[in-house]
Amino acid sequence: MRLVAKRVHLPRSDSSAGSLTRGTATGAGLRSGPLSDAVIHVDGLAMVRLLGPQDRLVTLVEKQYPTVGLHVRGNEITLQGPSADVESARRLIEELVEMVRNGNDELTEIEVTASARMLDSGTTTSPSDALGQPILSARGRTVRAKTLGQKQYVDAIDENTIVFGIGPAGTGKTYLAMAKAVQALQRKEVNRIILTRPAVEAGERLGYLPGSLTDKIDPYLRPLFDALNEMLDPEVVPKLLATGTIEVAPLAYMRGRTLNDSFIVLDEAQNTTPEQMKMFLTRLGFGSHMVVTGDITQVDLPVGTSGLQVVRGVLDGIDDIHFATLTSADVVRHSLVGQIVDAYTGYEQTQLANKAQAAARRAAAQSSTQARPSTQAEPNTQGDAA
Repeated sequence: MRLVAKRVHLPRSDSSAGSLTRGTATGAGLRSGPLSDAVIHVDGLAMVRLLGPQDRLVTLVEKQYPTVGLHVRGNEITLQGPSADVESARRLIEELVEMVRNGNDELTEIEVTASARMLDSGTTTSPSDALGQPILSARGRTVRAKTLGQKQYVDAIDENTIVFGIGPAGTGKTYLAMAKAVQALQRKEVNRIILTRPAVEAGERLGYLPGSLTDKIDPYLRPLFDALNEMLDPEVVPKLLATGTIEVAPLAYMRGRTLNDSFIVLDEAQNTTPEQMKMFLTRLGFGSHMVVTGDITQVDLPVGTSGLQVVRGVLDGIDDIHFATLTSADVVRHSLVGQIVDAYTGYEQTQLANKAQAAARRAAAQSSTQARPSTQAEPNTQGDAA
């Protein structure tokens, strides 16, 4: 593959600021500053894989830099627009080409957006290095980090014995932890995988569930089984479950055990009590790793405080324990999910601020009432005596 970029500075004029071949760059939309163009040459195979169906990735690049016009012809990608934006778009495309060359044929809007965000932030880590490294390949799919936050989370799992992955829904907390668990098992770094979560209903009372104990707890553990079936061949999973190499069990089954040479994942940890969290963490044995995942904004406990909310204040700062925080920028589901998370976060912060202001007003009113002198007339003792 050959990447060549040339820049030609164009004079600033009304005619040069007109509509371009692609993109939404117009005279009204361009930023102030000199204009330039850049030409990127890509080999044919990489070009086909880069563009995707119906030039989908080209559209995504244009969405990131709307002031840059982009034109594809043969093996050339031509960029035109403000110099700074052209340079940013050029770097982004070169990083995407490098990802494609490294075998990432499933580039989506998530990778494009995350790569652009990394480049704009000035981080020293290149997107192709951070987002291109596969964790696990199975059933024709490759599991890899898709954002910088996910990459830091995966690195923390490699470097620490206990890792807490805290973040909103859709950030890949559990999925990446399970991928690392399967990877560790395949590399014979551990002898078994233990997946657990508390059996707490999500705001509903399902009542009596028929069947055996396994049938009763299966609905709570189904998300873990679904992820396992995506990462391993379907015929392998039952065998590993039967031999105990992989164990999926509710959190209550962990009490009294010592888990050696295991990779343990606790999912939905926001639904643990502080006592359950302490019980789980103290199951850690020799040669084991633990990953605890949860979203502190979705606590389903009927009463009491979440163990995940308490544990950070208790354990933060201890060596070999790491707290990884993921945000809406790390959401890898539909783009609306990230916006929904941000909207609810803003709403909850507003509600908390309103409650704090109301409490402050009540306290001020109560203090004013207590400080006000009494206006009740003193009894006329002389008159009564007369």
